Amino acid sequence: MNIHKIILPTPFAVGNVNVFLIQGERLTLVDAGVKTEEAWQAFQQQINEIGFTVSDIEQIVLTHHHPDHVGLLDYFENDIPVIGHHRNDVWISRDEAFIRHHDAFFAELFPKAGIDEKYLGALAGLKSMLRYSCERSLTHAVKEGDSIPGLSGWEVIETPGHALDHIALYHPQEKVMIGGDLLLEKVSSNPVLEPPQTVGGEREKSLLHYNHSLERLRQFDIDILYTGHGNEIHNVNELVDERLKKQRDRAAKVLLMLREKPSTVFMICQQLFPEIYKKQLSLTMSETLGQLDYLESVDAVTVDLSNGYWVYYAK
Repeated sequence: MNIHKIILPTPFAVGNVNVFLIQGERLTLVDAGVKTEEAWQAFQQQINEIGFTVSDIEQIVLTHHHPDHVGLLDYFENDIPVIGHHRNDVWISRDEAFIRHHDAFFAELFPKAGIDEKYLGALAGLKSMLRYSCERSLTHAVKEGDSIPGLSGWEVIETPGHALDHIALYHPQEKVMIGGDLLLEKVSSNPVLEPPQTVGGEREKSLLHYNHSLERLRQFDIDILYTGHGNEIHNVNELVDERLKKQRDRAAKVLLMLREKPSTVFMICQQLFPEIYKKQLSLTMSETLGQLDYLESVDAVTVDLSNGYWVYYAK
């Protein structure tokens, strides 16, 4: 199977991102890197080393909307097909109504989570990440079980959690999956907080989605899982078990904190990430609220909102 990994630099703490060129009936790029000139130059050089040019690429499939996976779309011709989950489109097109909804969601959520006012400026940081993204639209939306035009044998698997629009591509005959950021070799993927798709909708519990997506990996016969960052994975089930255990261990740590005293989301975040939260508030809050969502799902905690913000109590 002709799958070529292309490694591109990013300005983010996660480091390089992997995108993949598949030689099917159509030359297909899976994910598109971050929008920087450095990434674009690296992309062109590696495409040429494989034996192609950018103009040879016939379509692009997106595993999810995060900037390090979509940004370089802006460097491609406007008529190239762009394929992804339907929830991806509002992000990559920077739909103005959705961006307003996004900002309003976090402006309401952060105070409920008990975040000090001096940190509310982190909202601007969330928006500033979009400069590394793109302004494009999907030309074709896919869902669970769909095939990709020009990629015979591949099927779409919906794997929400790290992003709510996350998909993976699976080839059952070859026992190969291109998994985006679903499962990474060295680090756990962060289940990132996102607003619901519609105004007034219920908040999606990203970590619960993510755990379910990890559990689903056991259903597939996978020899090689190509990842969005780092090396390929050959021991998928073993690593899934390790990641789920790590999550349960962290939840147990949070529960111990709550047994010592009831706390807000932000208080727990500060204890879990005493230094990192100052620089990566959105990611650390996503992780913290995810653990509290998990504890609530297993009936280990209760939450009180009577004072206008969430206070969690161990049962």
